[in-house]
Amino acid sequence: MRGKRRQRRTAIAAVGMAFVLLVATPALAITWGQFDGDGHPNVGAMVVDVPETGWWHVCSGTLIEDDVFLTAAHCTQFAEAQELQVGVSFDPVFDPETSAIIRGTTHTHPDFGFSGPGGTSDAHDIAVIVLDEPAAGISPASLPTAGLLDQLNVGNGLKDQLFTVVGYGVQEPEFGEGPPVHPYTGERRVAVSRFLALLPSWLQLSQVDARDDGGSCFGDSGGPTFLGAGAQETDIVVSITSWGDSMCVATGTTYRVDTESARAFLAQFVTLP
Repeated sequence: MRGKRRQRRTAIAAVGMAFVLLVATPALAITWGQFDGDGHPNVGAMVVDVPETGWWHVCSGTLIEDDVFLTAAHCTQFAEAQELQVGVSFDPVFDPETSAIIRGTTHTHPDFGFSGPGGTSDAHDIAVIVLDEPAAGISPASLPTAGLLDQLNVGNGLKDQLFTVVGYGVQEPEFGEGPPVHPYTGERRVAVSRFLALLPSWLQLSQVDARDDGGSCFGDSGGPTFLGAGAQETDIVVSITSWGDSMCVATGTTYRVDTESARAFLAQFVTLP
């Protein structure tokens, strides 16, 4: 049984990476972080039910209402294109054989699509999964007020600001004789990233280990960026993991949810602050 589970988890990791590479290098798992345990119970793994093989982890996300799960559009678009049933697991470690899964229905932003150099235009990389039943016993995370990041950045106010990144993806690359390997454990993991740049639709974060920063990687797409870290961490999701460098060692680019565009989409499913 142990060997079977190890093979299954390896296969899940491979599928997750292949999925991410298919969608224009959008990312991403937690790098230079640690096991989250029960630290962020409202962060879940987005999973898809593949016929004859079972549930596979592909992305991450956050509960923002009792029955509304926030994630990335490139995650839900993939599931819709393949006509796959989707679900969410909030277990600290996702195991396809034992984890509790709540099924749901995807709603992808109708204008989703990466364009412009490096995807710098508004890709509308935002989606929700409306769950078939409320996630009992889990307190939803909060959404930001309109333009919160712009307000915080007045007078270079975001300089050196820390953010908490959470997800179920792979970890930092391990280098050996062969190609780099990204370990996958199915764990919900957490890391701290440092402010790098604020763009109209994007919040860019440093995840350079030499600066004691961590970040996201394959399988973390759709996962939350919480404002603050440590004693200053809040439950406010200011952005969601979207894409980054191919080795997950430099920059994480996250899609802002405090913009007029993102808020207009979310207002169809939740009450905004």
